[in-house]
Amino acid sequence: MTDRVALAFSGGLDTTVCVPLLEEEYGYDEVIGVTVDVGQPAAEFAEAEATAEALELDHHVVDARAAFAEQCLDAVQANATYQGYPLGTALARPVIAAEILAVAEDEDCDAVAHGCTGKGNDQLRFEAVWRTSDLEVIAPVRELGLTREWEIDYAAERDLPVEGGDEGTWSIDTNLWSRSVEGGDLEHPEHVPGTEIYAWTDDPDGDTETVEIGFEAGTPVSLDGETLAPVALIETLNELAGSYGVGRSDLMEDRMLGLKVRENYEHPAATTLLAAHEGLEGLVLTQEERQFKTHVDQQWAQKAYEGLLDAPLVDALEAFLAATNERVTGTVTIRFEGGQARVVGRESEYATYSASAASFDTAAVGDIEQADATGVAKYHGFQSRLANGAGVAADDTADDQTLAADGGGGVTTEDDGTTDTTEE
Repeated sequence: MTDRVALAFSGGLDTTVCVPLLEEEYGYDEVIGVTVDVGQPAAEFAEAEATAEALELDHHVVDARAAFAEQCLDAVQANATYQGYPLGTALARPVIAAEILAVAEDEDCDAVAHGCTGKGNDQLRFEAVWRTSDLEVIAPVRELGLTREWEIDYAAERDLPVEGGDEGTWSIDTNLWSRSVEGGDLEHPEHVPGTEIYAWTDDPDGDTETVEIGFEAGTPVSLDGETLAPVALIETLNELAGSYGVGRSDLMEDRMLGLKVRENYEHPAATTLLAAHEGLEGLVLTQEERQFKTHVDQQWAQKAYEGLLDAPLVDALEAFLAATNERVTGTVTIRFEGGQARVVGRESEYATYSASAASFDTAAVGDIEQADATGVAKYHGFQSRLANGAGVAADDTADDQTLAADGGGGVTTEDDGTTDTTEE
């Protein structure tokens, strides 16, 4: 019987080196390469195809762009960000892992493998999906303790068809929702990167443009009145918002294993849609819903970052997200300027807003008058005033003394210091 393993294959250094290692170090008779399309550039698929052909690798390419786009728009409903940037790679990895597992099972594989190191998040996200099956999980780079230098030397010795790294300088990961850049000089937090690291965003030049985004039940569905499928909407906004410099992040990110890393991201469409969604939520949700939803959003984003959106907790969180997003329907006007996507207008039939109630030009709304706020204002901060010794008016003490003198009900203090409870 032939032992077969399905490998998450990109055609880059790590996964190319894994092919002979899986055969020689792990004893597999056949390696199947699986490349999953979640919006990478065409050049990456060409590289993967060429490398697979040179390695005589059985290569499968799976189009998962639509599934991934739906996942991204689910993230919009949860306003999903992690430490200040929109989640991208974290959302893509479970989608990729699920497609690889499906191919592995269809091809009667005994195992699945990836080329992730033991220092990053992706190993955890892949394996969280794969370990739901009975297939063996293999991680050659992690298990053999490989370094990039060792891999480069090994590839040269074996004449493997790879270069030293993505684009020669940085490690780049691209999908529909985001583009991440790390490695090289970017590993030094003090290094100020040049514009050459950016591919999706231009430097802001002072120009502006206004667009209208339509939502139905929390899901963005149209741009300037034109209904667009999720993939087309994201791709269009990446190009449009990116041309105004929208969606750049440079941050120190805390990974799941406790390592802190310097990351640079580009995410024009994600930045735009997240801003628009929050803008519309602000119009339709009640104050209590908005306050509680921030906690739900944070928990959802954390589980997404961990690659654990199948967790039972997420089912409960998504029930709340679905309920609150039912009314997040309407349009949001966004202005691109100065590298930002600013909400400058919003409209919804479900708005919990009354212009007449909020206006300074109206004295009353229905049976509510301005004077009705006087009692509220007196009670507002009352406990704080008491705690600070400023909450009891001078006549409060006099009233208490008068009550006692008149024999009113309550507790009185006798001359000898004892208490006496009197009743009328």
